[in-house]
Amino acid sequence: MRYTKAFIVFISNILLLILAVSCGSSDGKNPAKAGGNRPPTAINAFIARTQNITSTVNASGSLLANEEVEIRPELQLRVMNLYFEEGSNVAKGQLLVKLDDADITAQLKKVQAQQALTQKNVDRLAELLKINGVSKQEYDAAQTQQKSYDADIEALKNQLRKTEIRAPFSGQIGLRNISEGAYVTPQTLIATLQQLNTLKVDFAIPEKYAQSIKNNSRLQFTIDGFTDTFNATVFAIEPKIDVTTRNIRVRARTQNTSGKLLPGMFANVSLGIASHQNAVMVPTQAIMPIARGKQVIVVKGGKATYVTVETGLRDADLVEIIKGVQAGDTVVTTGLMQLKPNGDVRVAKIVK
Repeated sequence: MRYTKAFIVFISNILLLILAVSCGSSDGKNPAKAGGNRPPTAINAFIARTQNITSTVNASGSLLANEEVEIRPELQLRVMNLYFEEGSNVAKGQLLVKLDDADITAQLKKVQAQQALTQKNVDRLAELLKINGVSKQEYDAAQTQQKSYDADIEALKNQLRKTEIRAPFSGQIGLRNISEGAYVTPQTLIATLQQLNTLKVDFAIPEKYAQSIKNNSRLQFTIDGFTDTFNATVFAIEPKIDVTTRNIRVRARTQNTSGKLLPGMFANVSLGIASHQNAVMVPTQAIMPIARGKQVIVVKGGKATYVTVETGLRDADLVEIIKGVQAGDTVVTTGLMQLKPNGDVRVAKIVK
């Protein structure tokens, strides 16, 4: 019985000791086990900075020759001579093709002879008219006949000029589709002539940018297969919006002194539509959309401060802050969903 009482006392002491330890913990003597203050949340941040920014719009375009024409005859005649080499450069006014002009030349000589005879007849009638040897009606009829021959001569000379096909401008002539001796008509394509030292860039942009583009606006474009970036200048804008695509057509001009560019090439166009100097920039991932705008989290005194902002232009990585953030502010870029207003934060890394 004594042994039993001693054992009971021992167990009671143990229980009292456990109870004392438990009470000590609940009084705050062991804050780690009692769930004390959380440590600051580690985040990455970006120091807001100023820079110049240009907003661009990208579009697909095509290259066109500055001038291009299909060389076709105006008459139905046989080709006598070809005076150009395929793929060669030709000068403005250079003779390219000579058509058979034998029939036209013969008709011209015939009419010229008739005109000369009529002229002599008019001169005789004029002398007779002075002495009333002929009537005024006869003299007028002879003059009319003379003017008719004059008109016929001019028409034949014009046809004779059309037997010589000349280059309307300087450029590079393409492949020929006929040979000497061929019989051609106005539907026959002899070759094409293109002016390649300057090229046009045709592209279309959405109508919302119509007021942002002007003549003399500068743009850049690239061509697949080339590492170069080419420059061009806008010189013409279509004065209407396409009702199907809601796009507006734009045409620019680029110099092709290297000869690398060819008409028909596909161009990736990048056009600057707005430019701001000393804009305050932050990363795009720092922006949080809210019901009535946008917010960013700024670190102030080790606390997370939520700031409503207005954004402006943007590029691939950064966005302009018009209102709400100043240059030099520390803006949170990671862990946005884990933070709470006025929560403790620790900047683990400053991103560039």
